[in-house]
Amino acid sequence: MGFFGHIREEIKVIRERDPAIHSDMEVFLYPSFKVMLHYRVAHRLYMKKHYFLARWVSQRGVRKTGIEIHPGAQIGKGLFIDHGNGVIIGETSILGDNVTLYQGVTLGGTGKEHGKRHPTIGNNVMISAGAKVLGSFTIGDNCKIGAGSVVLEEVPPNSTVVGVPGRVVKRNNISLPQEEMDQIHLPDPVMEDLAVLQHENEELTNRLIDLERELRELKVKNGIK
Repeated sequence: MGFFGHIREEIKVIRERDPAIHSDMEVFLYPSFKVMLHYRVAHRLYMKKHYFLARWVSQRGVRKTGIEIHPGAQIGKGLFIDHGNGVIIGETSILGDNVTLYQGVTLGGTGKEHGKRHPTIGNNVMISAGAKVLGSFTIGDNCKIGAGSVVLEEVPPNSTVVGVPGRVVKRNNISLPQEEMDQIHLPDPVMEDLAVLQHENEELTNRLIDLERELRELKVKNGIK
């Protein structure tokens, strides 16, 4: 796809997924649009091994948008970065098609290891605000990562992940179109565990009450004070 083809694609993606955009002209002011133009140029330079120039173009994009995409990252079609300040995409990250990232998302590594050290993100994935995906593993297609989650291991397709560290709380979802992805109505595994503990505590308390009553009745029956 040529330069103008990328521009048309970015305009289409942003207008489809952000209801706050009212005209094509507004898209030109949008951080996601600006940073993706910088990324496309920087990535082409990187692939030709012009590493200094690639980083120079990339860093200009960072200063303008607050979004840092390493020029070595591999990004598919339809990436949408909503607001985006603080988003970081590492060098060996691979993103599929129709990925949505919200502000503060990090696709990073876990240390100074070499080789593939950043995550691979499948198609139709939403990663909510402040989530951190750290390490060289795969987030499967059609997954949803809850806000503030820290994901440190592979996630199977069609899963919902929440928590620190991230846990899969829903699996084998139907494919989620981008406009239906919901950051709010996610399961809360901590509250679910607390609810189970509360229920078990109530059962234990009721059992102790029953045992005390049986003991009193037994004492009365046998004339024990």
